[in-house]
Amino acid sequence: MEQQTSYKYFAFISYNSRDIDWGKRVQKKLEQYRMPATLCKEHGWERKPIKPIFFAPTDIQPGGLTAELQERLKAARHLIVICSPNSAKSQWVAKEIEFFHSLGRSSNIHFFIVAGEPHSGNLDTECFNPVVEKLGLPEILGANVNEKVYRWPWLNRERAYVQLITKLLGIEFDSIWQRHKRQLVYNIVMWTVSLLAVLLLLLLAWQANQPRDVEVTVNDSFVNSELPSADNVIVTLELENEERIDTIPDLGHPVMFKNIPAKFFNENAHISVRCGSYLATDTIVVLEEKLNVSISRDPAVFGDVHFYVKDKFGEAVVPGVEVEIAGIKAVSAADGLVEFKIPLEKQRRSYAISSSAALMADTLYMPCSRDTSIRLK
Repeated sequence: MEQQTSYKYFAFISYNSRDIDWGKRVQKKLEQYRMPATLCKEHGWERKPIKPIFFAPTDIQPGGLTAELQERLKAARHLIVICSPNSAKSQWVAKEIEFFHSLGRSSNIHFFIVAGEPHSGNLDTECFNPVVEKLGLPEILGANVNEKVYRWPWLNRERAYVQLITKLLGIEFDSIWQRHKRQLVYNIVMWTVSLLAVLLLLLLAWQANQPRDVEVTVNDSFVNSELPSADNVIVTLELENEERIDTIPDLGHPVMFKNIPAKFFNENAHISVRCGSYLATDTIVVLEEKLNVSISRDPAVFGDVHFYVKDKFGEAVVPGVEVEIAGIKAVSAADGLVEFKIPLEKQRRSYAISSSAALMADTLYMPCSRDTSIRLK
């Protein structure tokens, strides 16, 4: 066998212009094919031993067997013929085969069938150029991309490529085909995994950009069961220039703000809560799908005690009267006003009143104001 290094090209591809796409595929497949490392070590090859391949469109335009084209054929170790009904009728393909044969390299002519049938006897379907029979080239079927060995056409094409590679390198077909199939399976698995990963990322990105609902739960920061629960709680969510408002009947029911754009999540948002006997609450939160906001009672509503002690007719104020409410003692001032604060934990809706003087009422109902008065008997 002649040494590959004595030739400028590993192979010359002969084809008809109508089969140019197949010619390009074969050139790319051969030049990029990576051989198993063990075979490369055994034969002293590079991992990509089949290069360079001469393919006319990348160098010169074929137009006949010019001196230049003849030099290209002489410089090629192998001749690969793209076989189809197109090339079977091509006089230029015939001339290239004939010239290469004249160089004494008939055993280095390889046929790659992309269409048609070998020896069909029909000019419309025959894939071998008549010059093959004329020159008496060895009977050969060549690598056929349409051979139905497997149910999948793409796998049959891969098999044909490997057939051609083994013929060019003079090695057994099975020596690389089984490995090639395993590599194909591995590539398919990796491609599938990668595709699924991309689809998953796209799905996650799509989901992440979908509008979502925000559930806001309002909690009482200090629970006093003796006081009335919150009702008609007004919750406001502010997002940039948008304001959403909803009302919940009591603290046991969360408020739901629907279809909040995804861009607002994990960003700061302003929430305010208003409720009759509670302090107004304004807070900045990082927007999430579930939020908890605490509100505090206004200690003045049920804790600020102020009333006047008046005579039994309710006309004149009475100073100096001692009273006791929720364990807190006080004395009416010069203007008859009793005023003090009851801590939140002791607050009630009403308080029992005791006094050193006889009073007409023994209960003070809250909330009370400066218009409230307690009369002596």
